[in-house]
Amino acid sequence: MNPIIRNILAVLAGVIIGNVVNMGLIELGNIIVPVEGVDVSDMEALKKAMPNFSIENFIFPFLAHALGTFVGAYIAALLAANHKMKFAMGIGVFFLIGGIIVNTLLPGPIWFAAMDIVLAYIPMAYLGGFLASKNSQQA
Repeated sequence: MNPIIRNILAVLAGVIIGNVVNMGLIELGNIIVPVEGVDVSDMEALKKAMPNFSIENFIFPFLAHALGTFVGAYIAALLAANHKMKFAMGIGVFFLIGGIIVNTLLPGPIWFAAMDIVLAYIPMAYLGGFLASKNSQQA
């Protein structure tokens, strides 16, 4: 397969699969740690309820962001024809931009926004790229 086409498909797969993991964990979190009396699909309702959230309510969003980025970066790096780490980090930047937007639109506690932006995206993309590159070399 043409390397350019393969790299484009790797990025698309990384973004799509990373988003599926992200949303799956968000939905799982809503089941395991439900927010009573709040429509979690309504951004305004979430904004109003956010001051009443406990730490437990932020575990799954963080995991969703971190693991969604990790899986997306891993898939992109695994499938890329070349420059595997660059593609993994590109996925990390893509998800980081999304994380910054979400933290701006849905402002939570400062500690969560800082932890989310600093730990959930670029480090996880690097880890995904590193592991995928390592696995590609062994194959």
